Amino acid sequence: MSTPPTTVLGFDFGTRRIGVAIGQTLTQSARPLTTLRARDGQPDWQEVNRLLAEWRPDALVVGLPVHMDGSEHERTQAARRFGNRLHGRFQLPVIWMDERLTSDEAERRLREEGGDADEVDAVAAQLIVQSWLDQHALA
Repeated sequence: MSTPPTTVLGFDFGTRRIGVAIGQTLTQSARPLTTLRARDGQPDWQEVNRLLAEWRPDALVVGLPVHMDGSEHERTQAARRFGNRLHGRFQLPVIWMDERLTSDEAERRLREEGGDADEVDAVAAQLIVQSWLDQHALA
């Protein structure tokens, strides 16, 4: 018996911008959606609600920023608070994914493809979701 397809909405948390991407286990692919403006890490929650209503994810994937050695820092805690708020507001499971180097990789891809630099956060969210999909496919 196979498991039903899962749709996830992914977030690359930042205090001024939060990248958002969508991913689906059926296609094993992710794509960038948008970048939300944030004030001190707080997005417009109505905008988040609109995205959730439109895409109807089964779970939320939140990038967890950590040092290269895996240890946590101040931004790690801010991202955890954001993910906990998502869970509290929308009652969806939150999956934490290591986001080391995703912004660097997103910037590199956009440079190579001639993309818009304003898309870096959404592309970073795409990379976070794709990492989860790749791990999920191996499970």
